[in-house]
Amino acid sequence: MTTDETRFREQGRPDPDALLAQAGRGKRGRLKIFLGMAPGVGKTYEMLTQGRRAQAEHGEVLVGLVETHGRRETEALLDGLEVMARRPIEHNGRMLMEFDLDAALACKPRLLLVDEYAHSNAPGSRHPKRWQDVEELLAAGIDIWTTLNVQHLESLVDVIWKITGVRQRETVPDSVLSSADEIELIDITPSELRQRMAEGKVYLPETARLAADNFFKPENLTALRELALRRAAQTVDDHLNQAMKRAGVEGPWAAGERILVLIGPDAMASSLVRAGRRLSDMMMDAPWTVAHVERPNRSDADPARGQRLAEALKLAEQLGAANVVLTSDDLVASVLEYARRNNVTQIVVGKSHRKGWRAWFHRSLAPALLEAQNGAALHIITDIASVPAGPPPAAPKRDLSWRGHIGAAVMVAAAVVVATLVDRQAENANLAMLFLVSVLGAGVAFGLWPSLTAAGLAALAYNFFFLEPRLSMWIGNPADVLTFAVFFVAAVATGSLTGRIRDQAKATARRASAITALLAASRRLSGAARREDAATVLAEQLSAATAGKIIVLLPQGDEIAPTAGAPSLEPLTTADMTAARWSWNRGEPAGAGTGMLPNVAWTFRPLQGVRARTGVVGFEPKALLGAENERFAMALLDQGAIALERVELAAAAVDAEALRRTDRLRSALLNSVSHDLRTPLATVLGSVTTLIDFGKSVEPAVADDLLLSIREEAERLNRYVGDLLDMTRLEGGALVTRRDWTDVRDVISAAITRVSRRLENRRIQRDFPAELSAVPADPSLLEQALVNILENAIAYSDNGSLIETAAYEDRGNVVISIEDEGRGIPTAELERVFEKFRRMEEATDRGGERGKGAGLGLAISKGFVEAMGGRIAAASPIQDRPDGSKGGTRILISLRKDGAAPEVLS
Repeated sequence: MTTDETRFREQGRPDPDALLAQAGRGKRGRLKIFLGMAPGVGKTYEMLTQGRRAQAEHGEVLVGLVETHGRRETEALLDGLEVMARRPIEHNGRMLMEFDLDAALACKPRLLLVDEYAHSNAPGSRHPKRWQDVEELLAAGIDIWTTLNVQHLESLVDVIWKITGVRQRETVPDSVLSSADEIELIDITPSELRQRMAEGKVYLPETARLAADNFFKPENLTALRELALRRAAQTVDDHLNQAMKRAGVEGPWAAGERILVLIGPDAMASSLVRAGRRLSDMMMDAPWTVAHVERPNRSDADPARGQRLAEALKLAEQLGAANVVLTSDDLVASVLEYARRNNVTQIVVGKSHRKGWRAWFHRSLAPALLEAQNGAALHIITDIASVPAGPPPAAPKRDLSWRGHIGAAVMVAAAVVVATLVDRQAENANLAMLFLVSVLGAGVAFGLWPSLTAAGLAALAYNFFFLEPRLSMWIGNPADVLTFAVFFVAAVATGSLTGRIRDQAKATARRASAITALLAASRRLSGAARREDAATVLAEQLSAATAGKIIVLLPQGDEIAPTAGAPSLEPLTTADMTAARWSWNRGEPAGAGTGMLPNVAWTFRPLQGVRARTGVVGFEPKALLGAENERFAMALLDQGAIALERVELAAAAVDAEALRRTDRLRSALLNSVSHDLRTPLATVLGSVTTLIDFGKSVEPAVADDLLLSIREEAERLNRYVGDLLDMTRLEGGALVTRRDWTDVRDVISAAITRVSRRLENRRIQRDFPAELSAVPADPSLLEQALVNILENAIAYSDNGSLIETAAYEDRGNVVISIEDEGRGIPTAELERVFEKFRRMEEATDRGGERGKGAGLGLAISKGFVEAMGGRIAAASPIQDRPDGSKGGTRILISLRKDGAAPEVLS
């Protein structure tokens, strides 16, 4: 059910929605569809004929793809037109020739002819359907002409199957036909088409004979022709309606029939809906809308009337109508405004059977519309079944509450008491004002009808007790007659206005409360991180809104299962689950109060998201009593469906991101293994092979160099394997740290000793204070982190350069600094220097190349330091180089002396 804006627009003002829709097209190309009832009617022939005419008039006509099916007349029309080459696509060992979308986008012709709009593209194409190719071309601003048979429309698949016995696999959404800028119907009679087939102009003779005996039977072609004519007429009618809205032209224009059925919360509502369906059938499936007008100045607390309205609106949906709810105090004006704006040509209303005093105080809608309307036909429906020939049955007893009227009477009695006291104390007091106050109080406290009761009682009491002769209904002074009449009119008017204002205020408060509840529900649903959390929030909000039991079922594999409930998650019977599965599989309501399995204990509604169904909600039947209650529940269902879909999409996005990161890590690891492990292995194998094959003839110096290479490359392999194992421990959460009071000077010295053999001509300078506080740390992890940093400094600094190591105290921290004189790290790379497999493009020299790692050293150092509660940072450039450039890198490690997290390094 939808709501429609009902503010009145100025005469002749264009519809803003229609103008926005037109503006939203931007530079989109125009689409023209040549529509036919079946193959062979001449769609492609007509498209090419008009294409040649357009080529002669303005040029720039390109044939993207045309299927001539060997028809010579059609092939002859291609002469003089530029035809694009097709794109070959290999599929299952066969070469398929398909439409080249990229070439068409590159050419960007003024007009492109693309045959067979419903064609399915070969696997490997950008889009699975040709109509999607056309959409991309239209978005690029290219005008498209294409061809389509009516049996390829998605909504007609089942109809075509019943008519012809053939189920179409290649379909297009009906919306693409409705959104086309032009529709040209290519129509010939069934006998002409069969004659063309007999002459071999459609299929080869043997194929034509089989087709004529099956799909192309006269009765099939006649039915297909009717479908094509109706769809073309419906599309043209939609175009007319949109054009009228854009131009601000008010209808009705009876170019096509549009039906509006007006219903209220009375017993005739369902009968009016069925009458509208019958009228639509008589007018060749004319589009029809069922409307209900809500009037803020009238409140209806009768739940039975609200239930009748809700059932009538459900029936309208089942019968194929569009539902709309209008809001206005002026029923006639709002209905006629809607009819003019939507080109309604037929209005269906019911005739009430009020008798007696009701007929005097309630003006019937039918005469009012008949008097005010200007062009639409008016159908007045009388419910014959509700007017029996005999005497009318006794009216059913209504559960009326008299509390408001009793309260009004009490207020008038209080006014009598106060007026009596005032009358004794003061002469010539205006006692009528006291009674008006009681009428105002009744209107504010109890509403419209109690205020009218108070007005009547106040007038009678004022006359009886205070107008001469007192204690009599007779008015002795003629002047008092006017006073009484004015007082009575003022009391009735005051009570009526006060009561209406009160009722309107209550209606406004209900709407504000509903909006607030929807906002709160939206916030809670938006904050749900898991499907189960969103289901729980939805169940709680629905239960609070409807004061009934709620259960939410979510898909688990191929089934749905109860996931959340409010006030509690109750078990479902086998029959209940059957209804829930029906609602899930069909996307339709099921259970109590519906046409499917109405005897079960729950009413199930599907949760329909933007992309797909996300679950099913079960209501206790009494929870959906009343149209307003149901609308609120449906709004919550929409929010819940979107929230569940958002959670699923967010989870899918997280999984996709994790998979992407895993793939990137795997790729980097494979690259590292393929290069950084195979290179030293090749050196080791080469050296060992040389020693084995030429050991006796190899000079001692060469043999020593080969053995040195074997040792260095074996150590390099050992470091790589160690790095991979350390990273695995970090990633898997298997790293265990121990905290001992540690002097970082000893750890730095141990790390320098471990890398001393790889220094070559580089120098390491120590800068330690005589006194340095101990820190709680894991000495082995800290030493490995420092070794990795030192090896990184060696790999990316020149031979003969200086590497400085220092340790000092900074407030509550102990800071370790390792600084080299290398090229430095670009500023843009500083944030990424601690990422896995991140390294500079090349080392500085041979020694550096041997020391260069897999890009895991700094990442491991960061992981170890943070596991001990420390922080690590990089700074570069930090110094001026002899050639005038900036260079050098400094790595800082900060550890708290008390073991707490250190401050951020700068």
